[in-house]
Amino acid sequence: MTQHYNFFKWIAIFLTITWISWIFYDDWLHSDNIAGNDAYFAGNTFFEDGHYQRALQEYNQALQENPAHLPALRGKANSFIQLTRYQDALSILNQLISQEPDFAGNYANRGILYDRMGNYSAALHDYETALTMDNSLAKGPDWFTRFFRLQPEKPSTIVARALYLREQLAKPKDAQLLTIPDLDQQQLPYKK
Repeated sequence: MTQHYNFFKWIAIFLTITWISWIFYDDWLHSDNIAGNDAYFAGNTFFEDGHYQRALQEYNQALQENPAHLPALRGKANSFIQLTRYQDALSILNQLISQEPDFAGNYANRGILYDRMGNYSAALHDYETALTMDNSLAKGPDWFTRFFRLQPEKPSTIVARALYLREQLAKPKDAQLLTIPDLDQQQLPYKK
C-alpha cells in the first residue's frame, strides 16, 4: 500500500509541476498580447457553451479593441448565424471573403448560411469552393472539438451536405427534399 501511495504522490507532484510550468510558459513567455484576444477567447467559450448573444458581445469587445481582429469577426458572423440574424452574418462573411479570399472556412460558413436561408444552389457553390480550397474541411470537427461541444455524434460534414444538395437539386422540384430542420440546425459553423 505504501508503494502505491508514494507512486501516486510523485505522479501528482509531477503533474502539478507540469501544469504550473505550462501556465508560466503560456501566460508569460508565450503570450502574443494581441489586442482583443482576451475578449475573443471569452467569446469562443460563450459560443461553445451555446450562449451566442454573450459570445457576440465579447466578439464586439474584441473588435473594439482591435478592429483588424479577423478571428473575432468570424466569431461574430458565426454568432449571427446561430442567432438567425442571417443578413448580418452574410454581410460579415462577404466582408471576410473580400479580406481573406484564400481562407476556405469563410466559404464553408457562407455555404452553411445560404443553406439555412434556403438558397441551396449558392450553398452548394460555396461548399464546393471551400472543399476545393481545403479538402481537410471534408472531415468535419474532430473528436476533441466535438467533446467540447458536447457532440457525441459526428454531425454532417459539408462534403456530405454538398453531395446531398447536388443529388436533390438534380431532381424535379416537386421531388426535392432540401431541408430537414432538426438535422440542419445541428451543423455548426466552421471555426478556426
